[in-house]
Amino acid sequence: MADTTRCFYCREDMGGKRFVRNEGRAVCIRCHSEFCASSCVACRKPIAVDSKELSHKGRSWHESCFRCASCYKPLAKEPFNTKDQRILCGKCNSTEDAPRCHGCYKAITAGTESVEYKGNSWHNECFTCYQCKSPIGSQSFLTKGSDVYCTPCHEKKFAKQCVACKQPITSAGITYKEEPWHSHCFVCSACSKTLAGTSFYPHEGKNFCLGCFKSSVAQKCAGCHNPITGLGKAVNVVKYDGCSWHDFCFTCKRCSVGLADKSFVPQGKDVLCADCANK
Repeated sequence: MADTTRCFYCREDMGGKRFVRNEGRAVCIRCHSEFCASSCVACRKPIAVDSKELSHKGRSWHESCFRCASCYKPLAKEPFNTKDQRILCGKCNSTEDAPRCHGCYKAITAGTESVEYKGNSWHNECFTCYQCKSPIGSQSFLTKGSDVYCTPCHEKKFAKQCVACKQPITSAGITYKEEPWHSHCFVCSACSKTLAGTSFYPHEGKNFCLGCFKSSVAQKCAGCHNPITGLGKAVNVVKYDGCSWHDFCFTCKRCSVGLADKSFVPQGKDVLCADCANK
């Protein structure tokens, strides 16, 4: 009976002093803290008799130390989760499992509007144009290397400019003499008919459709009075005395033999072959 009034560890007489029983043995408060008390997982200090102890899965905490491992919110009276031996509040637990924004590197929590591209995720407001920094969100975009551009910035920075209207060419473009054009800007200089995909005729730095070339630009044959277009049979031209002929129209006035590659004799406004001239 004498042992029950003395501390099991230090043998101090505990008559009139506070003590606790541990496994049926009397232990003074000081020795209880040193030899018997649980150690707090958070602060590593003993949990004294006067302190409130919280336990979970064989581990113990001071009430004031039982906090979220991420935001340090007290959890003694709140619901919590465990992950990798850590205690987490509900909000931080959901954040831990959420994907990270490729822009700000913060969590994209459930219900947050986001953009996914090539295996990466962004908050809507973090997915921005490399040039103007405006959020792209759900709008269409274009890329250059690893950079993302809104459509207007990409067109302004990278698209070819039409020679005629000086605006970016984003579709339906053509190249003529190594210069870019919108298809709808490449037109006949006389009637404004589009020339893309059709035959056209350049003249003195301007382009003409066949009809306008014949009526407004092409020389007229002195023989048949039709335009000399340089097409089909009318490829070769004979020029003489300020006039032009289709080569097949340049013939002897009397016998109609072709004179394009032969000697001829002028007679007034007409031309004769050598044989007819000698008769």
